[in-house]
Amino acid sequence: MAQTLALRLEIPQTPLVEKTVALLRRELRERGQVDVTVQSTGTAGLVLGITPGIGTEGYRIESDHGACRITGNDERGLLYGVGKYLRGCRFGKGCVAHTEWRGTSVPKRSTRGIYFATHFGNYYHTAPLPDVIRYVEELALWGCNSLCVWFDMHHYTGIDDPAAQSMTDRLHAILQAANRVGMGASLLMLANEAYSTSPKELRAEPFPHHYHVELCPAKPEGLELILRWRRQMLERFADLTLDYIGIWPYDQGGCKCPDCSPWGGNGYVRVARELAKMVRSMFPASRIFVSAWEFGYWFGDAEWELFYKELGTAPDWADAIMAEGHGDFPPYVLKHGKPGGLPLLNFPEISMSGMYPWGGFGANLQPKRLQKVWDTCKSMLAGGFPYSEGIFEDINKVVCLQLYWDADRPVLDTLREYASYEFSPESADALADAMFAAEAGMSHTLVEKWQEAIPETGLPATPIYRLGNTAGAASTFATVQAADAGMDTRARSTWRWRLFYLRCVLDAELAASGGVATPSTERHFEEIRAIIHADDAVTTLCVNAPSVEALRRLLKRQRANIW
Repeated sequence: MAQTLALRLEIPQTPLVEKTVALLRRELRERGQVDVTVQSTGTAGLVLGITPGIGTEGYRIESDHGACRITGNDERGLLYGVGKYLRGCRFGKGCVAHTEWRGTSVPKRSTRGIYFATHFGNYYHTAPLPDVIRYVEELALWGCNSLCVWFDMHHYTGIDDPAAQSMTDRLHAILQAANRVGMGASLLMLANEAYSTSPKELRAEPFPHHYHVELCPAKPEGLELILRWRRQMLERFADLTLDYIGIWPYDQGGCKCPDCSPWGGNGYVRVARELAKMVRSMFPASRIFVSAWEFGYWFGDAEWELFYKELGTAPDWADAIMAEGHGDFPPYVLKHGKPGGLPLLNFPEISMSGMYPWGGFGANLQPKRLQKVWDTCKSMLAGGFPYSEGIFEDINKVVCLQLYWDADRPVLDTLREYASYEFSPESADALADAMFAAEAGMSHTLVEKWQEAIPETGLPATPIYRLGNTAGAASTFATVQAADAGMDTRARSTWRWRLFYLRCVLDAELAASGGVATPSTERHFEEIRAIIHADDAVTTLCVNAPSVEALRRLLKRQRANIW
């Protein structure tokens, strides 16, 4: 018989409070078959309230005459307290035992965001929208308070292009869902990106990563067109609560002409100032961050030096700086301090490092690397937006969100909490160790000439996968297999567990086969492909599962030039 939990709500049911109660109900019902009744008075097993003074977005969990009381400093704090409560609960069939955790917790970093890359047929681009929205809600329970997306313009003819309208509708729905669960919505835009219809005479002098439609802001007509097209795009999101609007310099942004070089400290700053003026007029409550992504890559330190000089001290057209490199935090910033003296955000890479194709081998786990990079820059940061290509690095997201919440919390502690909640409380310690071990086995990829290794039919007889460190693969999988046998049916069937399980079984099986594909690895890869919705993934398998059959499909598309 299902348990009924009485919930006493001591605050008005505002939209966010209602959403918090709905998420609590959903999790208790799905994990423990527990029903929740809401009341405003009387005896209850769980009490929710708000008492300012705890600390912005913080919460307190305490015992209260036999009940468990969750008190938020504010509505967001209450939501995050409910998330902490749920992660400590113990669930049975038709019952739940309250968390034993008691205490007060207040986030140390004010911006705890995630960036969803919504392009190239990845999960955020192609998965059913209700699944993406649910994922946004689940990240909120871990303390995420801002969600960022980017409208990639280059392959559309203009804002009225039906495909562009469809994409902005999707992005709007995702950000609207973020607003409903207490997150700020954030938009990213490249400083001089453009549609495919940009006039050739106004185009930028390209960098290697360009789509060759970008505009040169040193040309007055080019700058005018940048601003007009950007205003049209922003108007599509005018009804949302926008937290940040970010202005980005690279990858395909930039212009190498003499009037714009060095881009990061010259043309980029000039166009960013003009974009910032427009943003201020349209969204006066939103904050603006400018990015130093890839600074120094093309122009060396000269780009950094001019960027710092142009910003000066506390520029009035920007509110924060985002800085990150490919892996390590930029040494120039560590040496010279925060550009403009502004709050500093990071942009850690959590998807594309370690394996190729991204997500193709299951869960991408990088807790040690993330801890190492964090330790070099945490004292400078006000938070950040980890870069995500999909759900296969969910564990990395949680690690980052918890580092933003508590800068000194060891990542192993976060892994134990994650494993206990999502997998099995009884196996949490062993599974956290297995996550560390799986990170040591990263760097799987395809062989260099995989196209030549794929036969017309059947499986290749030679290695097609170049493997990372597989020394501990068998023992790690044995640990995971033992945990799997003891887990309840619901937890065993979740996508989080399947991606982690499949990563570990693939490590073990490919180690045993020497990187040769087998019928078993084919099944595993195809399951991963279905979980991450990679049917339409493009750009040379950047986000895909590399089964031999998937590789054959890719080769056919390449030969037919269908992209």
